[in-house]
Formats: sequence, structure tokens, C-alpha cells
Amino acid sequence: MEHSAQGAARTGPAAGAVRIPAQPGAADGTARGEHTHGEPQISSPSRSPFRASAPGPRAAVRRSSVRGQILDALRAALVTGELRPGEVHSAPVLGERFGVSATPVREAMQQLALEGAVEVVPNRGFRVVERGDRELAELAEVRALIEAPVWLRLARTVPAERWAELRPLAEATVRAASSGCPVAYADADRAFHRAVLVLAGNEQLVRIAGDVHRRAQWPPAGAPSVRGRADLVADAHEHTALLDALIAGDPDVVRVLVGQHFGSTH
Repeated sequence: MEHSAQGAARTGPAAGAVRIPAQPGAADGTARGEHTHGEPQISSPSRSPFRASAPGPRAAVRRSSVRGQILDALRAALVTGELRPGEVHSAPVLGERFGVSATPVREAMQQLALEGAVEVVPNRGFRVVERGDRELAELAEVRALIEAPVWLRLARTVPAERWAELRPLAEATVRAASSGCPVAYADADRAFHRAVLVLAGNEQLVRIAGDVHRRAQWPPAGAPSVRGRADLVADAHEHTALLDALIAGDPDVVRVLVGQHFGSTH
């Protein structure tokens, strides 16, 4: 991360406004389109908000989507490690780098605080929470306790044709993993798991499991910023193997694969 609250005085327009990638809707049901207090158009270079980039052509962004797009960009920076644990960032400084006012950035950061990703530092901004291996292990255990029994129950009750409808989502995780992009894989991974849990017909289950899943995707302090491509590909192929077993109606294989899939941190 190039800029923090301490570096606010040195940060200015020279850093360049940056693109916020348009995402019409999150696969895990995250709300989009909260108000943005009349934000202007946002410049659209192609690089991350957290690395310097030259200004690019200006592109219109719907005002109603600015806060949600900033939130998406900040969540992506958590996955890649560009928002590093322990760093403090102020809304005005980040607003300059996004090319917007501090208000939508502050609102997005407040949402991240509710999710446990950052904590408020009075009169300074927001500090990225430092997370250790123990927290990741606990999140993995919680995910297993929540999701694994549901998968096993659904394996007994959902017909093969319904499972077959999830094939495109499972294959999307393989493509995202093969690209080596951790953000693309994180999104595809959550989308596939969400689609499975939706079959249970429990909205609270989907919401809570999705929140835990997202938190489990943030790397801990001191760890490599992103998982390697080989790890992502192996994880994605577990999705397709699980789906094959579910379609085949083989509960013994499903039980083994579910245990393997939720036995690792992902």
C-alpha cells in the first residue's frame, strides 16, 4: 500500500484518480447502489487503486453505484494483500486515489468495519485488522460446521438435474483458478458455494455462511499476499469432483469429498 493516513499530506492529485471496476451485482447477494452524495464521474485507468497509475479516459459511472464499487475494490484489495494488515488509511486520502469525495469511501470502510476487516482509529481513519493463522483455522472450522452438514443433507434430497444446473458455476471456478487471479477466484468460489447453499432454502444460512466465507479469504498477517495458482486450481477441481459425485448420487464419495474440501482453509 502506497499511502496511509500518516502520508495524507504528501498525497495529491498527482497520484492519479483510478478506475473502480463496474460490477453489476455480487453473486453472494451483497447489496449495491447505496447513495453517494452526488459523486462526480470517476476516472478509469486500468490499474489497482493501491498502485500509482497514469490518468485514463473518463468514463461515466452511475452515481448510485459508486459506494458499492468502492466497497468491491477495497474487498478485492484485502484478498490480494494490497490492504496490508496493520496499516492505517484515511477516507480523504483514499478518496483522492479513487477520484471521489471521502464520503462514499468512509461509508465503504464502515461496512468493512462491520465485517471485521478494519477497525476505526479515532481522528486518523481505519486500520486493517491483523489476523493470524489461528483466526483462519477457526473460520475454516466454522465453515465446516455450517456448510458440510448442509451439503450432505442436500446430497440426499436434491435431484441430479438440479445439481447439473450448477455445472457452469463449478467450471467458472476452474477458469478463474487457471487465470491465477485471486480476486476472480474468490468471487467465483463464493458464487459456487452460495448456489449450493441456496438449494437449502434458508436465507439466513446463505447470508451467514457467505460472510464467514468472505472473511476466510483474507490472508493473515505475515503470510504471502495471495495463494498460488496451483492451490487455486486444486481447490477448484474439488468443486467439479463434488458436483460429479452429487450428480451421480454417490453419497459415500460425496462424504469423503466434502470432508476433504472443508478440511483445508479456502
